Amino acid sequence: MGLTGKVTGQTEIKSDGDLFYEIWRYRPNQISYMSPSNLQGVEIYEGEWGTVGSRMIWSYTFGGEKKVTRDIVDAVDDDKKSITWKLVEGSLLDLYKTMIATVDVDTKGEISVVTWTFEYEKLNEDVEDANALVDFHLVMTKDIEAYHLRQK
Repeated sequence: MGLTGKVTGQTEIKSDGDLFYEIWRYRPNQISYMSPSNLQGVEIYEGEWGTVGSRMIWSYTFGGEKKVTRDIVDAVDDDKKSITWKLVEGSLLDLYKTMIATVDVDTKGEISVVTWTFEYEKLNEDVEDANALVDFHLVMTKDIEAYHLRQK
């Protein structure tokens, strides 16, 4: 198997898909209230929320360990409800040469479908594929859904 890879995970949500997209685009700092065991905080240190080129610091717990990652918003497509981030600093770069994460929200119908995609290049063959990152983001997706369903 090669060093480059792509993994994808998908889940349905019953909460408002447009709101889910808006949170990830404009208010990711609020996700720590909705999924506190996974995400402890998000700060913007360059640019503005929701804009391409803005840079953020994410503090999270992954695999039982506290981690910090810095990324840049690489692309935003409001028509497709898609956001892409590129990892620029953090512990994941101890394993991956590159890491790009994308969330897509399909809001057609009463149930929305959220898809997480991770494209990466591993530093070496011993590094596992990024399936655990997909699972982590799917858990946060369900936490956000549960939070909003409780608010109704």
